[in-house]
Amino acid sequence: MKKFLKKRFLIPVLALVVFSTTAFKNDFFEIAKQLEIFTSLYKELNMNYVDETNPGDLMDTAIKSMLTELDPYTQFMNEQDVEAARINNTGDYTGIGAKVKTLKDKLVIVEPYKDYPADKAGLKAGDEIIKVGNALVSDYKENAGDLLKGTPDSSVEVTYLRQGKTQTATIKRAEVEIKAVPYFSMVNDKTGYIVLSQFNQKASAETRYAVRDLKAQGAQRIILDLRGNPGGLLNEAIEIVNLFVPKGQLVVTTKSKVEKYNKTYYTQREPLDTDIPLVVLIDGNSASASEIVSGSLQDLDRAVIVGSRSFGKGLVQRPKELIYGTQVKITISRYYTPSGRCIQALDYWHRDENGEAVRINQENYNEFKTKNGRKVFDGGGVFPDEELKLGKNTPITKAITNDDLIFNFATKYYYSHNISDVSKFKLSDADFADFKNYLKTNNFSFETSTEKAFAKAFDEAKKEGLNDNISKDYSALLSSLDASKNNAIDKNKDLILNLLNEEIIKRYVYREGLYDYYKTHDPGIKKADEILSSPTEYMDYLR
Repeated sequence: MKKFLKKRFLIPVLALVVFSTTAFKNDFFEIAKQLEIFTSLYKELNMNYVDETNPGDLMDTAIKSMLTELDPYTQFMNEQDVEAARINNTGDYTGIGAKVKTLKDKLVIVEPYKDYPADKAGLKAGDEIIKVGNALVSDYKENAGDLLKGTPDSSVEVTYLRQGKTQTATIKRAEVEIKAVPYFSMVNDKTGYIVLSQFNQKASAETRYAVRDLKAQGAQRIILDLRGNPGGLLNEAIEIVNLFVPKGQLVVTTKSKVEKYNKTYYTQREPLDTDIPLVVLIDGNSASASEIVSGSLQDLDRAVIVGSRSFGKGLVQRPKELIYGTQVKITISRYYTPSGRCIQALDYWHRDENGEAVRINQENYNEFKTKNGRKVFDGGGVFPDEELKLGKNTPITKAITNDDLIFNFATKYYYSHNISDVSKFKLSDADFADFKNYLKTNNFSFETSTEKAFAKAFDEAKKEGLNDNISKDYSALLSSLDASKNNAIDKNKDLILNLLNEEIIKRYVYREGLYDYYKTHDPGIKKADEILSSPTEYMDYLR
């Protein structure tokens, strides 16, 4: 009976998703026809397939497979996903106060928040929770991270592994506030520094407070750090731009096939300060609302942009409520900065032979002009006015990070080193050599696009019986590629050491201490302060 209830629930979900994405094609017969075909297939499959099937899993796969034909931001959200989105937008929830990564058989503490329950209970980054109360994480079929949530002041006992040893801790849950601005401070007697980490409902209010506070401390110029900020709420991005530009200024335009989503957004309030010199820091992980802020301020010649090219997400999503607490988040429009450019970098509507979205070629970028007539371009994210190569991620650094090797090495380092003064901390060449050995002992490997192409060509040669003559050459090519990949690690030494530095420092002094460290060690902040310290140099960027 449960299976049929699931089926009756999930089929309408699919129907509503289909109608949401195609209703305006005015071909309702074709929609009804395809839904009827799918319903018939689904029924026959569940009734007649040789093995037992799970209707819920099948439907979940069907929905997600359908949406992969679109872009990665158009997503079906179950009840847990909806709650996660609410937390992300509001910044408030009740739990243990830690960033947690859910794996198949454990919950890994990625970052305990200072003075929150997990931190007070003694949990550290790298701890692997294997049991919550009486529930084994490996046996929990849903999102095991939900086991850590609960009502304020309720307690939960966790069993975790630290450096191979089993330990337990009792954590008293509390209300957790995730700040959009986790840090702001003076870099020196004239320069204020603000970190904006996400665009939740508190982003503009917290940024406004930070600017006012810094000006009260004597700030005559501001550095706004958007590096690593994945974006969030569109209206908050507009409000933050409004802090620095006059009321009535065009910030962003959205264009859609649905007329009601075609909107033009202007600043609605009196600004906080239209004259204070401003530098915005961005990198390859600055996306969406971060690009609206940086791109708009660049187009309006209101700020100098420093760092590396941003992510390139020029698409806007809107959640649509479905039934039983679920939602579908749909890409409804593209957005355009004041100059008229869309900075979307990937074309999800034209795929390569592997089904991957195609990156827009630079020769196809279009030129636009800022308010003062400077050249800016669409199609590839926001390009900084002053580029810093250190912020560029490469395939090998992405692979190292995605395999958690930076994180795991930092955990190992923390338990084998005692750092007394973090402000003077810097990894040495010997530490880098240790990290390279760590990669080897953990069998780190990644396949480049070149290797994939060679492998495909060699497979075709085998099918055609031509491999005998090219086997040696193919092996030699692979050896050369391996040598090139090893060299690539050395070429990315500065970026890798920077990533390791950051992860290790957080272990000793939390994220707040990392930002303190940035003020005197970070190349982006140093360059930003250098530009701001010279009014002539600052204005030269904006002319």
